[in-house]
Amino acid sequence: MSHSSKPTKAGARKAPVGSNQRLSLVRNIGIAAHVDAGKTTLTERVLYYTGASHKIGEVHDGAAHMDWMAEEQAHGITITAAVTQAPWRGHLLQIVDTPGHVDFTIEVERSMRVLDGVILVLDGVRGVEPQTETVWRQRCRFGLPVLFFVNKMDRPGADFLRVLAHIRESLGVMPVAITVPVAPGQFGLPDVPVAAGNPSGPPGGPQSGPQAVVDLLRGELLHFAGEQGDQVYAEPCPPAVWAALADLREGLLLAAAEFDEALADQVLAGAEADPRPDPARLIAALRRGTLAGRLFPCFGGSALRNLGVQPVIDGAVDLLPAPLDRPPAQARRPDGALETVALSHDGPLAALVFKVQLWDGRRHCFTRVYRNRLVPGDMVAFMTADGRVVREQVARIFDVDAGRKTRLDAAGPGQIVLLAGLRHAATGDTLCDPGHLLALERIEARSPVLSLAIEPAAGTDEERLLEALDKVQQEDPTLRVHEDPETGQRLLAGMGELHLQIVLERLEREFGQRVRSGRPAVAVRETIAQTGTGEALYARPPSPDSKQPELSAWAAVTASPRPRGAGNRVDCTPRVRPAGSELTLAQRQALEAGASVALAAGPLHGAPIEDCAIVLTEVELFGAASTLEALQAAAARAVGKALGAAGPVALHPLMRVEVLVPEDNLGSVLGDLQQRRAAIQATGTRDGTANILAEVALATLLGYTTDLRSLTQGRGQFSMQFDRFDLV
Repeated sequence: MSHSSKPTKAGARKAPVGSNQRLSLVRNIGIAAHVDAGKTTLTERVLYYTGASHKIGEVHDGAAHMDWMAEEQAHGITITAAVTQAPWRGHLLQIVDTPGHVDFTIEVERSMRVLDGVILVLDGVRGVEPQTETVWRQRCRFGLPVLFFVNKMDRPGADFLRVLAHIRESLGVMPVAITVPVAPGQFGLPDVPVAAGNPSGPPGGPQSGPQAVVDLLRGELLHFAGEQGDQVYAEPCPPAVWAALADLREGLLLAAAEFDEALADQVLAGAEADPRPDPARLIAALRRGTLAGRLFPCFGGSALRNLGVQPVIDGAVDLLPAPLDRPPAQARRPDGALETVALSHDGPLAALVFKVQLWDGRRHCFTRVYRNRLVPGDMVAFMTADGRVVREQVARIFDVDAGRKTRLDAAGPGQIVLLAGLRHAATGDTLCDPGHLLALERIEARSPVLSLAIEPAAGTDEERLLEALDKVQQEDPTLRVHEDPETGQRLLAGMGELHLQIVLERLEREFGQRVRSGRPAVAVRETIAQTGTGEALYARPPSPDSKQPELSAWAAVTASPRPRGAGNRVDCTPRVRPAGSELTLAQRQALEAGASVALAAGPLHGAPIEDCAIVLTEVELFGAASTLEALQAAAARAVGKALGAAGPVALHPLMRVEVLVPEDNLGSVLGDLQQRRAAIQATGTRDGTANILAEVALATLLGYTTDLRSLTQGRGQFSMQFDRFDLV
């Protein structure tokens, strides 16, 4: 990796991806992490050092380039994934800055679906946090190569080696240190760098903590000077520092040697001292291991203090994959056959819509092109989630830079662009050549866990409110608007209190629609506690005019509980009466459909049933009267009776919670959690801060932010993520 001494010219026009830009020079990367680990702060530095931005915007000032929404600036968090581009060393970085808050995890999920690699940011004090593990699982699902950036190394209590150990323990992978932050006085390091003069660090006073990083690839000490850390100076690493980091250097060499036999011979022969292995050869070996998902390079620094960011950008270029390095995508044709979609200019069009967003009041689709290219005016076709085929015309194509867009003449393979003119395309739809329909793997969205009763405030037009809600739902697949059949209230359901709060704020700011809301209500599921049986005879009496045929069917069912998380199962191999009768395939499907309908609404709250085994034990046919409609109705009624007899119980959403409080407040916070019937899993203290891990029912956590602030004089914070539905 080469370290640039100064950024490229700010504001330079970014080269588009396509025939004029070789795909080997493109990196589609995401920056992801637990909330408040420093993702957006890192992204701001990347944009500045690469020349894509004129200045560094700070999150705490509400001026971050990537947090362009008014709600993001007001709350100081990332809410929506933002896309931008940056040039570096002749390469084009297409960067997606993703949210860290669990309420907006769909933004991470759909971004991961179209990325080629990830920079995962960790807090140098806290290490691997709950949402880090969620992001890690999302990354694993798509098999994305990862670089770690251990951020906030300037904070008291930050420990690079401890974070590496935490990665090994929590994520089960072997991290490989590439750059290590060092502070003046550590390992005998002088306070004033020998070759660079004294780096000024950020404005606002002298910098504490690390002021340089050791490049283990080259044996260099890197200093970051200039007002914004944009000047990188390298000098030979002092012998005392190099000796102290010998174990990390050896770990790097051994990791690289696994992917280069000649290098392995050199390392095992003890040739580390003279000559040292060629850095270019080390990088090539580390790249092979990273792309294979077996090596995980780690960089250390502090984005806020402008320390160690340029080596991370180099790492993205040198170690993360180009689009052509990734395995080809698999698509399904309408006839069910699989087709390989390789990234190429040749072949029928294939592009994935991974996000819908309203922009200036108009509907736009974030899209990644996989095959062929798109130009304005192209007619495309796609299969919707319910199997319909829709044809639409692409009106305009835009290049995206956070909250700004620039018109493009075309979009080629590997490019992430914004499309206008598609009125019906939704998240997960595959845009194809109308003569060659395909469906790439869809993007799965979680079901909401929290709902609010809403109604228009005084002076708000209900029809306009419904129209605004429909637009917001098109953007966010985890949002639902439906009517409570018992109360008639309109319910807005989402992933958490913050999620719903942001939606209400957007309705007022973007659409001018003020809404009154009730107390949040927690979504529930139902299951059964024991085995139950039920039978039902469905018989519709004949009409007096004999125009409607008589319908009749009988079914018997057994319902039994399954282990938590096992899901539902329907077994449709019943004994058929009268003797000698057999079920056709269509009749079996009708019976299974009836059972599925009954499982969608349980006997207690009308909530979906989970972890239940349904066995249709016996069916009686009545000749022509046992139509498919009659069989479906009989099965549904029988299942309903069996569920009612099987001890139905409610399942409530359980959240995994991490609470960080001053050590002095640990006792009172634990007592409060126990009153909320929390299952405390672990506690620990570090540098005056107590850490609590627990499982808590979501219903008891409503308003917990305010209560925690009261208990800790405003110094406590917590994060939570949905774990499962279970008995409380």
